[in-house]
Amino acid sequence: MVAQLLIDYLKRSKAEYQVLKHSIAFTAQETAECSHIHGHNFAKVVMVKIDGELSMVVLPAHYTLDLEILRDVLGVGSVRLASEHEFKHRFPRCETGAMPPFGHLYGLMTYMVPVFAEGEMIAFNSGTHTEVIAMPYREYLRLAHVMEIEDGMMPSSMNSAMIHRRQPRFRY
Repeated sequence: MVAQLLIDYLKRSKAEYQVLKHSIAFTAQETAECSHIHGHNFAKVVMVKIDGELSMVVLPAHYTLDLEILRDVLGVGSVRLASEHEFKHRFPRCETGAMPPFGHLYGLMTYMVPVFAEGEMIAFNSGTHTEVIAMPYREYLRLAHVMEIEDGMMPSSMNSAMIHRRQPRFRY
């Protein structure tokens, strides 16, 4: 069942959205595929600890987080991936790994590099591994209280021509 906290918030906010059911999937790319949604329109959540504080980063399914760049962009001392043990209690009634990208509902900062296409649909886990929520991207921005950041991620495939970098970095 979809996270009731999220559904209540969307209803109170008079949001435009739909719930889509799919076969069980655990990774963002699998979920996007099962839902027949392009990976660039499917938002995944990566849980991180920023200077010891739990936070959420939202990125497209086929992207990966670059912790070093994220640390530099945020101007903080440390950024690391959070362990499941560190965050699962923050998302009651959500299956672990299926948290919706609305950190403020759970008392968390939410960061996002704005690479999702303006005017298109965005989809994300609804709290389960068998349902997603799809909504216009503008609706998500209106409701999610994200802090947009300039960089910190890249496509998972290094062969992709879409490597997102505002300032090129070369690694040897």
